[in-house]
Amino acid sequence: MKITTTAIALALTATAVCAEDKVTIEFAYPYSHLFDVTYEAMMPAFKEAHPNIEVKFRATYESYEDGTNTILREAVSGNLPDVTMHGLNRQLILVEKGIAQSLEPFIAKEADFEKDGYHQAMLSLSTFDDQVYGLPFSISLPVGYYNMDILNAAGIDKIPSTWDEVISACETMKANGIANPIFWGWNITGNWFMQAMMWSQDKAIVEDGKVTLDSPEALQALEQIQEIVTKCEMQNLEWKAALASFSAGDIGMMFWSTSALGAVERSQGDFELRTGAFPGMGTAPKGLPAGGNAAMLTSQSEDPAVRDAAWAWLKFITSGEGAAEVAKTTGYMPPNKAANEIILADFYEQNPNKRTAVDQLPLLRDWLAYPGDNGLAITQVIYDGMERIVTGDATDMKELQKELVEEVNDLLPNS
Repeated sequence: MKITTTAIALALTATAVCAEDKVTIEFAYPYSHLFDVTYEAMMPAFKEAHPNIEVKFRATYESYEDGTNTILREAVSGNLPDVTMHGLNRQLILVEKGIAQSLEPFIAKEADFEKDGYHQAMLSLSTFDDQVYGLPFSISLPVGYYNMDILNAAGIDKIPSTWDEVISACETMKANGIANPIFWGWNITGNWFMQAMMWSQDKAIVEDGKVTLDSPEALQALEQIQEIVTKCEMQNLEWKAALASFSAGDIGMMFWSTSALGAVERSQGDFELRTGAFPGMGTAPKGLPAGGNAAMLTSQSEDPAVRDAAWAWLKFITSGEGAAEVAKTTGYMPPNKAANEIILADFYEQNPNKRTAVDQLPLLRDWLAYPGDNGLAITQVIYDGMERIVTGDATDMKELQKELVEEVNDLLPNS
């Protein structure tokens, strides 16, 4: 067959156009052990829908705090990703510093945005000054994980509903030869469990720009934490080691985010796993902090094609189709209404361990950021205080409360 010069020229032109149409965006997210499998599951459908968009995955953040510090550094160096995933309690600082960009121009172009599952209750989690800056990707709540083989062997057949019952179960398991009956996730990101103990009493840890560590509820929380740690003789494990130990069948009860459920199930040993509602302080919790993260646009590109590609990726991963993979591969709940009501209609009935957090949704409260530029430093102060309880360095909770109040107040913005 004779190929003309004109035909060759047209073919080369078409190839060049395809090459020019290829757009690469960069994406960063935390917790590879939780989310790697989620994004892997999403990619085939995204590539089919957007064959000209290549998503380049950056090294994952270790935590939400690490992600925030990384983005703040990259903003200075001019090396920001196009899309980044951030903890719900870490969005505001990126908005205040002009790093996260409003999504309103993109949303305005979408004809059926609400029909796609993006209802107002979802968008409010990432709305600041009446502008949407992020699309929530996953929601988590604290839950209990139980190795029913260990509990049943100790004669325990009822999942605890209060911390007193948890402590009683610990003592029974210890008497039955279990060396480490519990892991209570004090070291989870953002002082989440401290806030859970505060919200359990219907008390916010931040009110009117002040951190409420001087409140009676804060003292109650510290004293309850100390009781759990000391009476259960809890070992001071790094959180990844604790998750691995529970999955291996060595720990009777673990209190952590529902987000880890998929990872636990994938590595679970030969035992019956059940999840249960987060225990309360004498009565059922009155509230619990919403964990999870949101996708935010941080692209520094002035190329409209790159920005449109970043929006396409950001929208896809939070859409009904994308968000459904969150529930299937993790223990997070997708905030997207279409995912929960249509795609996952039968999913929770077939996966009762993943339904536990859904049943707690009426308790949902804000996961609060600490005010001012020293918010991360305040997080560290409270983390250090909790660590002192776990290691036994702090034994007088009133004294510890006083020290924490003084340190935190020194870091708050001048009123």
